[in-house]
Amino acid sequence: MDTSKNKSDSSASGIDRLAALIQEATSPYHTVLAAKNRLMAAGFESLTAGVPWALTSGKKYVVSPYGSCLVAFSVGADAQARDGFRIGAAHGDFPGFRIKPRPQMEKDGYIRLNAEGYGGVNHMSWLDRPLSLAGKVVLRSDDLFAPRVQLADLKQPLLTIPNVAVHLQRDMNKGMELKKQTQMLPLIGLSGEETSADLLSRLLAEHLSCEPEDILDYELNLYNTEAGSPVGMDSAFYQSPRLDDLTSVQALLDGLMSADRAHGINVLAIFDHEEVGSRTKQGADSTLLTRILEKIYRSLGWSGGEYSDALTASLMMSVDVAHALHPAYESHYDPVNKNIMGKGFSIKQACSQSYATDSEAIAIVQQICDAKKIPYQKFVNHSDERGGGTLGSIAAALLPVRCVDIGVPILAMHSARETMGTADQKALTDYLTAFYS
Repeated sequence: MDTSKNKSDSSASGIDRLAALIQEATSPYHTVLAAKNRLMAAGFESLTAGVPWALTSGKKYVVSPYGSCLVAFSVGADAQARDGFRIGAAHGDFPGFRIKPRPQMEKDGYIRLNAEGYGGVNHMSWLDRPLSLAGKVVLRSDDLFAPRVQLADLKQPLLTIPNVAVHLQRDMNKGMELKKQTQMLPLIGLSGEETSADLLSRLLAEHLSCEPEDILDYELNLYNTEAGSPVGMDSAFYQSPRLDDLTSVQALLDGLMSADRAHGINVLAIFDHEEVGSRTKQGADSTLLTRILEKIYRSLGWSGGEYSDALTASLMMSVDVAHALHPAYESHYDPVNKNIMGKGFSIKQACSQSYATDSEAIAIVQQICDAKKIPYQKFVNHSDERGGGTLGSIAAALLPVRCVDIGVPILAMHSARETMGTADQKALTDYLTAFYS
């Protein structure tokens, strides 16, 4: 196999950039930090939420309120108030497990950490993986209303959730239920006389160079430390943790940073809590994006009436992964609209509006793809399957603009390790670059 060709293909498809992001984006907070660092390196200026902004046409900006959500935007050099927005939105969280307060649980010489499920988790896929912890840690401060916040990523594979031997669960291959409170708790070590009474606080304190008693609270998730890797003949597939939804985040970053549109305003939004319903201050089911877009208009000296008119001319892409056809479970898919990995990104439709469906907006996407020769497919759920949903319809209800749901088709969605078609990342990136241009 020609490894130099594989490396070249990886670079051209954007997989190398995606792989680098996945290694950094180990929690929603780290997703936003990694995205912000890339944007600022590309010339975006950092803004602070809660203070007045002085914006200038022809410049690019980024703001990250609450730490786990981000809005970046570029104002065209010749932008006019009625030009409207081109918005791309994704989410930076992923299904898995979150650590509870007072997590240390010792029994029979083992130490486990108490955890709860986050989102729709494929439990079996998390067994026997090398796991670590990442997220936000809040520390004691002199100002009672301004505690210190630091991000932590322990990086090392310190935990695992061990499976049971088939000898002890002989019917496991017929299917078995795994209880989150008893069977999905991560093992972190062995107890003994020297074991700390608060092992996690000690580990965090060492990592953050603080005292254990300074740690007041945290939002920490488990994550799979395994690196992504090409799979299949000619590296047709790419397998990695957190493809949902970092494929979309990376494609949006590539598209926004590559575009140089003279008219209108390009926007990228990364939301948190999509996997648990989006109904938080930093989720898509909030007024966050609406308030930021209104503030952009005020800061450019434009009026509220012009803002309302601009929404009519605006278009949003809700960018999240889709279900690729699984060759062993074909009966779960629509019999006609089957999305195959490697054949282009998916345009997702549902008359229930679980995916944002607007025929005129979809036609725009198709015309861009046809003009640029970008491969795409259309996805709908099997009529007897519930399927999933995205942030698209939620965000579009609060910000009344035309919206389309798109994303790369993957296998094993919501597993600790997922699979995509390598070529599909390029198709999505090419489309979003054209959309923003």
